[in-house]
Amino acid sequence: MSTRYGQAERGDLCMDVNSHSYEAEQIQVLEGLEAVRRRPSMYIGSTDSRGLHQLFNEVVDNSIDEAMQGRCDVILVTINEDGSMTVTDDGGGIPVGVHPKTGKSAVETVLTRLHAGGKFGGEGSGYKVSGGLHGVGVACVNALSEWLIVEVKRNGKIHRQEYRRGKPMTDLEVIGEASDTGTTIIFKPDAEIFETVEFSVDTIAYRMREMAFLNKGVKLEFSDKRSGRSHTYQYEGGLVSFVEHLNKNKEILHKDVIYLENEADGCYVEVAIQYTDGYAENIYSFANNINTQEGGTHLSGFRAALTRTFNDYARRNKILKDNEENLTGEDVREGCTGVISVKIPEPQFEGQTKTKLGNSEMRGMVESIVTDNLGTYLEEHPADAKRIIEKSLAAARAREAARKARELTRRKSALEVSALPGKLADCSWTDAELCELFLVEGESAGGSAKQGRDRRFQAILPLRGKILNVEKARLDRILANNEIRAMVTAFGTGIGEEFEIEKARYGKVILMTDADVDGAHIRTLLLTFFFRYMRPLIEQGYVYVALPPLYGVKKGQAYHYAYDDDELEQILGKIGRQGTTLQRYKGLGEMNPEQLWETTMNPEGRTILRLQLEDAIEADEVFTTLMGEKVEPRREFIEAHAREVEYLDL
Repeated sequence: MSTRYGQAERGDLCMDVNSHSYEAEQIQVLEGLEAVRRRPSMYIGSTDSRGLHQLFNEVVDNSIDEAMQGRCDVILVTINEDGSMTVTDDGGGIPVGVHPKTGKSAVETVLTRLHAGGKFGGEGSGYKVSGGLHGVGVACVNALSEWLIVEVKRNGKIHRQEYRRGKPMTDLEVIGEASDTGTTIIFKPDAEIFETVEFSVDTIAYRMREMAFLNKGVKLEFSDKRSGRSHTYQYEGGLVSFVEHLNKNKEILHKDVIYLENEADGCYVEVAIQYTDGYAENIYSFANNINTQEGGTHLSGFRAALTRTFNDYARRNKILKDNEENLTGEDVREGCTGVISVKIPEPQFEGQTKTKLGNSEMRGMVESIVTDNLGTYLEEHPADAKRIIEKSLAAARAREAARKARELTRRKSALEVSALPGKLADCSWTDAELCELFLVEGESAGGSAKQGRDRRFQAILPLRGKILNVEKARLDRILANNEIRAMVTAFGTGIGEEFEIEKARYGKVILMTDADVDGAHIRTLLLTFFFRYMRPLIEQGYVYVALPPLYGVKKGQAYHYAYDDDELEQILGKIGRQGTTLQRYKGLGEMNPEQLWETTMNPEGRTILRLQLEDAIEADEVFTTLMGEKVEPRREFIEAHAREVEYLDL
């Protein structure tokens, strides 16, 4: 989706404190689900595509919770032709009896009351382990849906109730007989709330596959009635199958996935790891099936155990000499693909969106389980252990070389001569939020961009040729690349383990390449670099792609620009073909500075794409496929997606 972004303008917000009175009657009390509709981002994170898919997550997580209790074997998810979604499970069904406190049915209570649910833990809880803990998930879905229908099979009956924007339209009614149990929720996201109400098939499919990996044996069926696409996900191997899938396009160092599991104090810990010959670390953590994207105590425990166990083994077996330093965590995680999954009765998540686990006891528990079991595995598989440690030793040598190279990318202090790259045309403003950096393909286009820019807030860094493919190189070699070193220095953030988003010198990094195959390749190389070594730039919305026009149409004194063939035909149909001059831009360098400013750089009229990272696991898979060593997966990917390409001049 393309969005037009204008340059932010700051002004002082002034208020005359004497012009308005502030009395008790002006205090607002938001009843029921009104608070959710008024401030949806507080409950689901945002109202963009990410927030929309959080509704799906909240409903499906409830079905998965049923599966974790052993009450559910099959979950069906359907995107209907009208854009609504149906989620059905064969679990125990939401209780239908009257709740003693609310006087309403339990179904209506959980769908209309915040902090109402059976997952708060304790003796009377219906769930030992669950992902939904705050009792707000399905109520939020109801509040943010244009309409919602719930059907419950329980006690031999089918019960049904309808809602509109969170308010019940009917009572809970019996509409038929049932021989089994389960819950069906059909909901249509409210277009008044969300920027888009169109579910992404890929996002949903990836999440369902992920849940099938995390809950071995559970069947998840997905169908999209709009496109006819359908798929069934079921994996008896669980996390082992997950890691095998993540590594399917990579060269592995050892055949068998290392699988560790244990249960203690009502908590269940699973870990699966396998090393590849790559240089990127790909470790994903989950708590009660929730993807903890920011990690937490379980991930910290795993990392500490991994580092200690490999160092202990290397010392014990004289692979590390007495005079050599220990391997760092960064060394032992190079090329590691791992999944950590913990299931806890009382998880403490930071925030409703649950991206970080806070339970302090989980660090020690995961650390202990991994240390004991991984140590045993290494003793029983000395050949695998040796290969992994030799790779870690090579990583350590490269790390030292990278440290020396990294020093060259750091800006010097104010007392020293500026270390900014010489070809950077910097801007005069120093407020990073207002500043933007254009990474421009080629010296010619860089020259035009420098002349056409607004020097106050726009900086230009021309890139010569194609940067190194970082998917196939270690950090020391990466930092030896002049173009990459120039970018790292210009950004000011550092790189890899030392990356600090707070030090970014620009609020926008805009990739401005030619609209041809070479330009697309350069963009992909840059995005691979950002994803592997500066991922927060993408995650926090700093990275944009500029869309320069393909055609310039002049008639008289008027100039029109077209970004594809369809837009060109529309313009010619509107202004007529007689007396027009048509120019096809093969590259940015063909535009003069005024044209480049008008079409591609002026915040008032340009079109730029903001890149968003919906799913890191999916993104890793794509980058590995496109930029890795194996040719066959790349060919298959291109064949499958060739028709989806937009904005490319072939």
